[in-house]
Amino acid sequence: MMDRNRINLTAVALLMMGSYSSAFTGAGLNDRATRQVAVASLCGTAGVPLGDSCKRAANPTITSLREHIFCGYQGWFMARGDGFDMGFVHWGNIDGSPPKCTVDLWPDLSEYDADETFATSYRHADGSVARVFSSVIEKTVQRHFRWMRDYGIDGAFVQRFDVCIDPANPTWKNDRRTNTVLRNCRRAAEAAGRGFAVMYDCHFDAPACEKIQADWTRLTREMKLLESDAYIHHAGAPIVALWGYGFDHRRFDVAATEKLFRFLRDPANGGCVIMLGLPNDWAEWSGEKERLIREHVRVLSPWNVGRYRDETGAERHFERYLPKDLAYCRAHAKDYLPVVFPGFSWTNLTQGKGPLGEIPRRGGRFFWKQFETLKRFDFDTAYVAMFDEVDEGTAIFKVTNDPPVGRFVTLEGLPSDFYLRLTGLGGRMLRGERVEFPKAPARSADGGK
Repeated sequence: MMDRNRINLTAVALLMMGSYSSAFTGAGLNDRATRQVAVASLCGTAGVPLGDSCKRAANPTITSLREHIFCGYQGWFMARGDGFDMGFVHWGNIDGSPPKCTVDLWPDLSEYDADETFATSYRHADGSVARVFSSVIEKTVQRHFRWMRDYGIDGAFVQRFDVCIDPANPTWKNDRRTNTVLRNCRRAAEAAGRGFAVMYDCHFDAPACEKIQADWTRLTREMKLLESDAYIHHAGAPIVALWGYGFDHRRFDVAATEKLFRFLRDPANGGCVIMLGLPNDWAEWSGEKERLIREHVRVLSPWNVGRYRDETGAERHFERYLPKDLAYCRAHAKDYLPVVFPGFSWTNLTQGKGPLGEIPRRGGRFFWKQFETLKRFDFDTAYVAMFDEVDEGTAIFKVTNDPPVGRFVTLEGLPSDFYLRLTGLGGRMLRGERVEFPKAPARSADGGK
């Protein structure tokens, strides 16, 4: 009975939707077909092996979320010796004795230069010093955006936390490092031909909304962020994402939130398109939270991380929520950016309360099934959580199979760039190219690091 219900639900969903493409503004089918022929002629079609990469041509400005693959970029890591005098941030007490960390994945630093890595008190099994990177080092962020280019990731939403910004106190260390990371991302995106946009991770009460308005004024008028050709646009306007709307643990004030929405949409402040990161049950809301969405928001992006734990769970999740979500979007002219993630683990962040590898990656199959399911629902875009999130074990960038001695998740011998490659292939699948899940390469003697 359960399987039959799942099949019937999928069929109903597809009939209800007709086509996600018809509900989502952007390039027409003829443009899409033309692009597919051009890409296919350059990159081949079916059965592309994992080692074959296809760098998408740099676009001066991304003008639509359609036919693009994006990732979230935390950029919150700092290290003792990086010039900001804040010690190790988001790594934990990794220079203590004994050291304690808050990450479950360890970055692969084999390609980094010596001046962009920092020693910790952790040691590898062979006794060598374990090192980490800092997001305030421009060279490192440039490297990350080149990886996006090399593996076919079109752009990044750069996280900006309301608790770490203070336009009234620009010399405050948290504010200064947050601005440094954003500047690094802008320059890196411009250099690599990628897109970038701001995503505020925030509350929605009056203090937070007022702070965001002041911060956005600074970004647009002092940093002149929107003058960058790399800033991501959608539906004819720059996009600003606000994550946390409607979650129980986020403060909310109707009047303050509406004032913020009106401020961001004002042509004097960029005339922005607003994207919200919100809970999965948003389409069932009524009242003021729903009204604000209907009247002010263009793009909806429900948060899926941790909501399912295996391939079957992923399918059931999308089959449960997408029909209602997309019906609302069609009825109210909204667009939709689905979220996918490769796995999850936060043992060290929770001091052992969460199991190591809580949501297993299963050699990439878990991640891949999410792309396949989105394709069934005719999506041609997705948001990958996250590029560099080693704290909760969702990172897709290069991590090592040779972490220091301690409690860490590895890629089980797969190459360190496996999930970057899988992300690029998933994006190509969504754009209509014929690609297949790559055959797992033979495990190397060094563990695929």
